Amino acid sequence: MTLEGIDRAGKSTQARLLAEALGPDVVAVREPGGTAVGEQVRSLVKHSSASPTPEAEALLFAAARSQLVSEVIEPALERGLTVICDRFLDSSLAYQGAARALGIDEVRGINRFGIGELEPDLTLLLDLDPAAAGARAGKADRFEGEGQDLQEQVLEAYRALARAEPERWRVVDAGRDEAAVHAEILGLVSRAARAGAR
Repeated sequence: MTLEGIDRAGKSTQARLLAEALGPDVVAVREPGGTAVGEQVRSLVKHSSASPTPEAEALLFAAARSQLVSEVIEPALERGLTVICDRFLDSSLAYQGAARALGIDEVRGINRFGIGELEPDLTLLLDLDPAAAGARAGKADRFEGEGQDLQEQVLEAYRALARAEPERWRVVDAGRDEAAVHAEILGLVSRAARAGAR
């Protein structure tokens, strides 16, 4: 399963809480990251003074994702473990495909080369107003530093993706307190697990 949303929507916190709640048969990963290659890409695209073109940015994220799938996600799934991803392909579709105007299908295509047809069973969109997200504490990375307009475009892209695949996506109001968001996520995951077992 994956957690998606704009920067500072609470994805990392909720992914950690969910992993703790679900117990030992869980592998939790973040994107970009989770491997040596992925962490170097993360540093480059999020915290470096370098300014990759939108195309290069999309390719870097795709490369990190491919490494993560090969090195961590597929082996975990083969062992019957639950995988929780703090961001996955939908992040690239929203940020690079929509907000960077590279095209959803184009970005999906370059990622399919690296990850095949792998898709999450469940995707949780932590929906938070960009102004509220920007007011949350923390050091801004390169994407956040681009301002609220980018976040608004990304959020609308996420909402469109969720509308297009309602069977996979669940939208969670991330403007509430941490415990309330966590409780709703647990309920959604539990219901999805029961439905999948039938």
